[in-house]
Amino acid sequence: LHSVHCARNLQKCQHCGEMVPRKLMDEHYDENHAPMNCTLCKETIERESWDLHKSEKCPQRMVACEYCEFELPAVDLKEHQDVCGNRTEYCQTCRRYIRLREWIGHEIQCHTNSNGAIPEREVRPPPPVRPARPAHGSQHKRLLFTIAVTGIAVMVGSILFQREESF
Repeated sequence: LHSVHCARNLQKCQHCGEMVPRKLMDEHYDENHAPMNCTLCKETIERESWDLHKSEKCPQRMVACEYCEFELPAVDLKEHQDVCGNRTEYCQTCRRYIRLREWIGHEIQCHTNSNGAIPEREVRPPPPVRPARPAHGSQHKRLLFTIAVTGIAVMVGSILFQREESF
């Protein structure tokens, strides 16, 4: 009786091999195996790969710059860090400016004693993190806004100047 009941009411899932009630097979597929559309990159992802895509593969996932901690899409990270890592900070010990991308190597190479440790008097935190600059798009918008406001101010000023001359 058990075998007849299972054969009539259950079906083996093609994807995971789990026995699922026939009437729930569509729901099982939708919840466990149906491809998903990533809301960030619009790519269609197999459900089994979703967590990996979301955390490591999606080019539009937000990641933080290692130099300034500014969050931006992963696809833009390399270009941002190429510029950001070339910024310099002043090393109080050497009295030189050091690129942020070279900071850790600089401390190891220039400020370690014979047993490989940085002397207590020289231990200092990494350079301060500067506030993140707005993304390029917002800088462009701010520039256009500034130009527009300046243009309006010039127009208003010229109208007022013309009125003064006519009196």
